[in-house]
Amino acid sequence: MVNQIWNGRPLSLKVIGTNAGTSMDGLDIVHVQYDQEHPEAPLKMRLLRHGEVTFDAPLKKRVMRLIRNNQTSPEEIAIVNIQLGEFTAAAIKQFARDEGFNLQEEVDLIAGQGQTIWHLPLPEMFEGDQIRAHLDMAEISIIAAKTGITTMSQFRVSDMALGRQGCPLFVAWDSLCATHPTLNRAVQNIGGIANITMLPKGDVQAGYDFDTGPGNVFIDGAVRYFTNGKRQYDKDGVMGAAGKVDQSIVDEVLAGPYFVHDIPKTTGRETFGDNLSEDLCKRMLARGATPEDCVATITRITAKSLVDAYKRWGLKGGIDEIYLGGGGSYNPNIINYLRQELPHTRIEFLDKLGVPCGSREAMSFSFKGLECMLGRSLIVPRRVESARPGIIGQIQPGEGLSYHRVLKHVQDFWGSYPLEKRMEPTLRMEIVRERSNGVNGSNEGSNGFGH
Repeated sequence: MVNQIWNGRPLSLKVIGTNAGTSMDGLDIVHVQYDQEHPEAPLKMRLLRHGEVTFDAPLKKRVMRLIRNNQTSPEEIAIVNIQLGEFTAAAIKQFARDEGFNLQEEVDLIAGQGQTIWHLPLPEMFEGDQIRAHLDMAEISIIAAKTGITTMSQFRVSDMALGRQGCPLFVAWDSLCATHPTLNRAVQNIGGIANITMLPKGDVQAGYDFDTGPGNVFIDGAVRYFTNGKRQYDKDGVMGAAGKVDQSIVDEVLAGPYFVHDIPKTTGRETFGDNLSEDLCKRMLARGATPEDCVATITRITAKSLVDAYKRWGLKGGIDEIYLGGGGSYNPNIINYLRQELPHTRIEFLDKLGVPCGSREAMSFSFKGLECMLGRSLIVPRRVESARPGIIGQIQPGEGLSYHRVLKHVQDFWGSYPLEKRMEPTLRMEIVRERSNGVNGSNEGSNGFGH
């Protein structure tokens, strides 16, 4: 059918994807190649490189203070937006130098999410005259100017404009990577905030996602509090493993309004920030707890909130497999509790599917950028407020010749393909991986089928 209506050329674009997470440990960066023989063929994705550039320490301190105190000025907002853009551009250049490739020659697009400053998806849970809103910052005009490459961002607020919450915003990517024909799966991200993508078997368009609550953000806050900022997180869960869980505190926190709120729901540091983490620590210390007890208890809050979410909003028939991503996936105090409470569920790292554990979000943003440039919608999640599809993201052109080459490549790909079909979402993707002999090989089937 496509050969009768299409006279275009195959697609081949290389995209830098970035993600600045809630934990603010660093900027995750990936270099991904996308190929598609024709508009109705499976999209092929090959991860070329991935890494992380540590967050600029003074800038991190300034951004965290800005978020924590919720007090700033137009002047500071303007400056921080530029500073974050400059940091992102410098980090991408450093990544290219470290990995030994030329940005201008090997990158067509940059797509990423700036640092989330404020996320207000459920205004009814906040005092005052609130509306649904989102702000993330890292000025893409700076990134495009300093790299010369067309840059895209603002995916979350674009999704919010279509009537949803703008987060987690990973259903499309997770569905294409992990949906299985006969197994119910979930993708579990444990970053600063934890989120779950539920993937019913056999239907790439049936997934839904939501934030469960704090991931590492509470734990990191407690560790910073007890070490006066000398340590930023509980490496290997050592501090938490040395303490005793206060179950009464866990139960009290998990009875709070966010945890009992029905899905769809998303959240951030506005609700689960360092202030709340430190208040819990002070209360526990006053009751005779040790710092280790505090970290153990706060870690259990994260772990139990995940288990509760699977039990309340999980898939019919249960979850056969969970695939882990994010820094918290390496905390044994969280993962061992998951294994204990979900004994019939196989739990693996995302790496098994060809998506490195720490790169899933940056890879997802590279895909969002690709689809924005092509003018395609993403798969709309189930169990959301609005089923309205749309092309999400904002584009800042890079250097003129580079930008026009990308535009021409996109135009050549579509050729005579009908305009009314071009916005349809990608429903099949193959993950191309390097075999041990250095030869490229694809996963068996598409959308994770065959795993």
